[in-house]
Amino acid sequence: MPNNQTKRLAHGAMMIALFTIFIAIAFYVPIISLVATLFAPLPLAWYSAKYDRKSSLLVAFIGCIITFFFGGLLIIPFSLIFAAVGFVIGDALRLKRSKVFLLMSTGMTVLITFAIQYVISLKLLETDFIKESMVLMRESYEKSIEISQNLTGQVAIDEKTLNIMFDTMEILIPASITIAVFFFSFIIISLNLPMLKRLGVNVPKFSAFKNMRLPKAVLWYYLIVLTINLFISPESGTALYVICLNFSLILWFLLTLQGISLIHFILDAYGSPKFLKVLATIMAIPLYSFFVLIGIVDLGFDIRSIIKGKIQK
Repeated sequence: MPNNQTKRLAHGAMMIALFTIFIAIAFYVPIISLVATLFAPLPLAWYSAKYDRKSSLLVAFIGCIITFFFGGLLIIPFSLIFAAVGFVIGDALRLKRSKVFLLMSTGMTVLITFAIQYVISLKLLETDFIKESMVLMRESYEKSIEISQNLTGQVAIDEKTLNIMFDTMEILIPASITIAVFFFSFIIISLNLPMLKRLGVNVPKFSAFKNMRLPKAVLWYYLIVLTINLFISPESGTALYVICLNFSLILWFLLTLQGISLIHFILDAYGSPKFLKVLATIMAIPLYSFFVLIGIVDLGFDIRSIIKGKIQK
């Protein structure tokens, strides 16, 4: 027992040191900061996967406290997010959860910690960094339009259209942040799980992207939002309008992924070269409406079984 306790303490101290180094590099070193950011949760994830929840929480808490001495209060929000992510990833691996659960729990952890820090910033520091970012983005966009106008002599976009564009962007901030957070979580999981596997941790696997099947509830949510938009037509600026617009963006994104997955399935079933999958994925950006339709059809009908049946014949 004393040997196990000593090993746990030594391992915890080492993981705290590694976590602090990653956070310090991510915070202070410009060139390799992105790499350090992506692998910052790794030490705590490794520890959480091997030891109980109480010990893992303590190590994550001490890791955040130690980073304070390197960057002060400014570094704490940064370290809190990655400490929480590392703990959640490791805890899910220790409990042998699926990779989908891992993605959802990691994404929700990032969203919750980000929301808490945003509220603290808003209430205590009286700083709305999201609003300030939008102001900076608008100023940058207006300057680029002015430069373009000076060079070409033509107005690229009028003031009314610009206002509508930025008003829409502000309304879609919740959905945009949600999509960005889950995409970021997917990248972190995809990069860290192979490293954890090399360190002796059993990690789950995603099924092939071509076999991705969203819950049919997504289709019902889409139909509900579509019905509200068609028959109720919420007035711009109202709460219902904001909710529907944000839900629409998230559902469009999910259905686009479902459509791309079906295209990958069809191409793979007919033995098409891999570059066609890459081309189809790239084409999904300008043709997202078409891929949303494909995703709807894929969820509504058993297209894959029909394709399998035709190939077997």
